[in-house]
Amino acid sequence: MKVSMIYNYILCFLLFGINVVSSQNKIGIFDRNADIGECRLQGFSEYSEKNQTYKIGGSGTNMWFGKDDFQYLWTTIQGDFILRAEVKFLGEGVDPHRKAGWIVKNSLDANSKHVNATTHGDGLTTLQFRKEIGGDTNEVISEDTYPDVIQLERRGNKFIMSTAKFGEEFTSVELADMELDNSVYIGLYVCSHNPDVMESAEFRNVRIIRPVDPNFTPYRDYLASNLEILDIASGHREIIYRSAHSIQAPNWTPDGKRLIYNSKGHLYNYELSTNSISALNTGFAVNNNNDHVLTFDGTLLGISNHNPDDSGTSALYYLPAHGDSLPTMVTKPGVGASYLHGWSPDNKKMVFTGNRNGAYDIYSIDVDSGKEQQLTNQTTLDDGPEYSPDGEYIFFNSTRTGKMKLWRMKANGKDKTQLTFDAHNDWFPHVSPDKKWIAFISFPKDIDPSDHPFYKHCLLRIMPYQGGKPKVIAYIYGGQGSINVPSWSPDSKKIAFVTNTK
Repeated sequence: MKVSMIYNYILCFLLFGINVVSSQNKIGIFDRNADIGECRLQGFSEYSEKNQTYKIGGSGTNMWFGKDDFQYLWTTIQGDFILRAEVKFLGEGVDPHRKAGWIVKNSLDANSKHVNATTHGDGLTTLQFRKEIGGDTNEVISEDTYPDVIQLERRGNKFIMSTAKFGEEFTSVELADMELDNSVYIGLYVCSHNPDVMESAEFRNVRIIRPVDPNFTPYRDYLASNLEILDIASGHREIIYRSAHSIQAPNWTPDGKRLIYNSKGHLYNYELSTNSISALNTGFAVNNNNDHVLTFDGTLLGISNHNPDDSGTSALYYLPAHGDSLPTMVTKPGVGASYLHGWSPDNKKMVFTGNRNGAYDIYSIDVDSGKEQQLTNQTTLDDGPEYSPDGEYIFFNSTRTGKMKLWRMKANGKDKTQLTFDAHNDWFPHVSPDKKWIAFISFPKDIDPSDHPFYKHCLLRIMPYQGGKPKVIAYIYGGQGSINVPSWSPDSKKIAFVTNTK
C-alpha cells in the first residue's frame, strides 16, 4: 500500500517535471527552434519577454531549388491563419540575398513542401513555394521592396502575402491552388545565403491569428480578444491581457492609472500598475454596449445601456467614474436608440448618435434637462461624434459623400468639413489630449460603408488635428469593438485597443 503510494507520487512528480521542461522550452508564442537542413553554424532564437520581440540568427546555403537551410522558430497550427510581424535585419549583412520572414511547412525536412513570405537583404520581396517534396522552388515577386511588415495569410489552398513599409498600406500578391496539409508548421526564419556566415534579424509585433469562420453569425459568435497598448512614436505594441471572451472598447482614464472596457454587458477596470481586473459596479445597467465614455476630467462615466423597460433600446446614462452608484438616465424612454460617443469639456452635454424619425443622426443633449439638439440631418448615416478638448468642434464620421469618411463641425452643428478622402471606410475619430492628432480605425475598402463589422483586416491610422494625409500606426485583425471610444493615454503618447483571434 505504502510502496504503491510512493510509486504514484514519484510518477506524478516525473510527469509534472516533464510538463515543466516542456513549458520552459517554449520561446514566446512558439514551441521550439531548430536548424533546418545542413547549417554549418548553429543558429539561435531568442525572445524578450519585456519587449515581446524575437531575435533570430541563422546560417545556411540557400532557400531555393530542392532543399533549404535556415534557422526556424516554429509552432504548429490547423486550418486557416494570418501571420504578421515586423522584421529588421541586424547589421550590414554579407550576402545581399540573405532572407527573413514567415515560412509554412508540411514537415521539418529540408525538402518539404512549403510557402514562405520573405524579404531579402537587397530589398527583393517574394512569395516563394515548393509544390512537391524535393521539387524546385518557385516564386511570386511583389512590387514592394524593403518592407518592414510581412503578413502571410492562408485561406484553404490560397496563400496571400501582404507587405508594407511601416506606416504605409499593404501591397499584396497571391498564390492559388497550393496544397499543403491542414496541419502545418508555421514560424519565423532567417537564412544567411552563405554557409560560413551567421545573419540575424529582429521581429516585433509578432501575431499568429486564427480568423473567424466565414459563416459566423455577428453578435452571436465571438472570437477571443487581445487588449493591446500601442506606442505612437515607435509603433511598438504590447499585449497586456488575453481573454477568451469578447472584450471591447477600452477607455483610458485621465489619471493614466487604468483602462475601462466592456464584456458581456458589464464594465471592467484594468489596473495598469498591477495588471489586476475588477468589475466596475454599474448597478442595474448590466447590458452595456461598447459606447462608454469618461468626461475629460475623469469624474463621470457615460454609458449606453440597453433599457429592458424600453424594449431593450440603447439609452444614455451616467454615474461616477469609479462606479458603485445607480446610473442616472439622460435620454427619455421611447425616443429611439441612442449611442454615446462624447462629453463636452464642461460635463454639461453629451453628444451621441440617435435613431430619430427613421434615420441615424448626431445629437447633443443637456445632461440635466434631457433637452436634445439635432446637429446633423441626413438620409445617410452619421456616427461616432466626439468633442475636441476645447469644446470648439465635434468630430464625426459620415457616409454623406459615399464612403464612410471623417468630418468636423462646430459644436453647434455648423461649418461641416470633410477630413479624409481615400478609398477606406473611416470610423470613430479620437482627438489626442494635446490636440495634435486624430486617431481612427479604417475598415476595408470593399465593405458596406454604413457597417463597421467584426473581424476584418483593419488599419489604425492617425492624421494631424488640422487635417492632412493619414498614416498607418497599426495593422490589426479586429473592427467592431477595437477602438470605438476615446482611448488615448493622458500624455498623448499611447493608444489602447482590442484585436481578435480564435
